[in-house]
Amino acid sequence: MASQGQVMFWSMTTVIVILAAVIALIIGFGVSGKRSISVTALMSPGNIGQSGLLGCTFEPDIRMGSITIRWAKAGVAGLVHEFRAGKDHLQEQDVAFQGRTEVFADQVIGGNASLKLRVVHLSDAGTYRCSVTTSRGSGVAVLQYQTGAFSTPRVQVESSGSGDVLQCEAPRWFPRPTVRWTAYSDAGKRLPGAANTSYELNSENITLKVVSFLHDVTANTTYTCVIENSIAMATGNIKVTDFNVTGETNLQVVNLNTESVSSSLPACHWMLLLPVCLLSM
Repeated sequence: MASQGQVMFWSMTTVIVILAAVIALIIGFGVSGKRSISVTALMSPGNIGQSGLLGCTFEPDIRMGSITIRWAKAGVAGLVHEFRAGKDHLQEQDVAFQGRTEVFADQVIGGNASLKLRVVHLSDAGTYRCSVTTSRGSGVAVLQYQTGAFSTPRVQVESSGSGDVLQCEAPRWFPRPTVRWTAYSDAGKRLPGAANTSYELNSENITLKVVSFLHDVTANTTYTCVIENSIAMATGNIKVTDFNVTGETNLQVVNLNTESVSSSLPACHWMLLLPVCLLSM
């Protein structure tokens, strides 16, 4: 037969387990509306001197008054931007971002927390956090924002005494890009002739003008000028025939991987952990 002490021990253990379960249910119901929500960052590199976009989306909430969006940057004392209850709240905005930030207020209710950044500076590069709180919960997305300069090249044919020359020119690049040429004749691939590339510092002393010349141009061949750095790649194509010249250009940026993290533990996890915590006291 079990001793009186053993019976009392099992009775106390049962009471503690039941009490823990009740408390867990109460807390679970109380915080179920404050679970973690999904927040995702989508980013394209910023082009110096132009407007940039730091993309951020979250689970929509039809109650605009409950939505708070905070953008922050690592190493910056103040906030980058704060949007709360349908309005901007910029009292804590860092001076470096004053007059340059904007959220898409009419799209917030649909889950868009993206930030428009005007006149991108080289120094805007860094780690950003998009924090969103709604009536459903809260979440955070972290992204690495790169800044530089990139532009679409223009490729054209120039005639000289020694024959036709192709010129590939792009007005603004940073960091310094590489330039390469490829050539495909109608009969198959061939290597291009010698190319001469130069870089000229622009007036703002940051970006570079890129000019590349390709010699020994032949007819019935498609030439491609490729300009590329760590954040963007641009191509200029030109087809040379006996009768005319046609061309096209393309510019694409390199999207970096982003990280989405939740800032709170779901209520169901608290319900599972609480009895363990109480029994271990």
